[in-house]
Amino acid sequence: MNDSVLALGLATLLGLMIGSFLNVVIYRLPLMLQAQWDAPLGDTPPDAPHFNLAVPRSHCPHCQHALAWHENIPLLSFLRLRGRCAHCQAPIGWRYPAIELITSGLFMWSAAEHGLGFQALAWAGFAAALVALAAIDADTRLLPDAITQPLVWAGMLAASLGLTGIGLNEALWGAAAGYLFLWTVFWLFKAVTGKEGMGQGDFKLLAALGAWLGWPALLSLILIASFSGAIGGLWLKLRGQLDDNGQLAFGPFLVLAGLWVMAFGPLPWFLI
Repeated sequence: MNDSVLALGLATLLGLMIGSFLNVVIYRLPLMLQAQWDAPLGDTPPDAPHFNLAVPRSHCPHCQHALAWHENIPLLSFLRLRGRCAHCQAPIGWRYPAIELITSGLFMWSAAEHGLGFQALAWAGFAAALVALAAIDADTRLLPDAITQPLVWAGMLAASLGLTGIGLNEALWGAAAGYLFLWTVFWLFKAVTGKEGMGQGDFKLLAALGAWLGWPALLSLILIASFSGAIGGLWLKLRGQLDDNGQLAFGPFLVLAGLWVMAFGPLPWFLI
């Protein structure tokens, strides 16, 4: 078998499996964080049921039916069950297979671009983290530190190992400048309007993108995210789906910008 075909096949399967796990992270991590915030320190009842990324087993959110192994095969189970729970026939959200397919596609891109090796794994992991962050932010307006902060350090570590194609200095200054740029915008906006225009998770996400893509990519990242965010906001406004204060999550648009620059590089000079 041709090595490139083998690499794409392995990447496809691994991406589907990781995408299935990301669906668990996207649903459970915000609930885990909320439980920590709601419970006083050390006040968790000893008989409280365990809830984390591993337990309980995956189940239907409608009837709580625990999924058998053959009902939990990435993408294939969704197709076999025709998008419905085998127990109660409630519809399964379209986003579950979509996350699996998107993650698989990004893993395939990593393998096609970098072959089988640590460089491909690094970029695949970066992309998977971004997919999870985009979905969590879209749902909850949260960009969890549990993902953003390790992603910053992972970017600098990957740069130091020569896995991202940029030097450690570029990664370090990309992280610092990315964070400081949105931090400055946040405080200027608050000083002028008295309102908070974005969450601090956005600072950390742009810092992570800077660590992986380097400080020269920051202007492209900001322009792509801002332009796509404006289009997304206009579309939601026309559909009457913006919240009461007219704000929308900025994280998905930063993720879109990060994936674009990862795949195609920074914008050409005449577009900046």
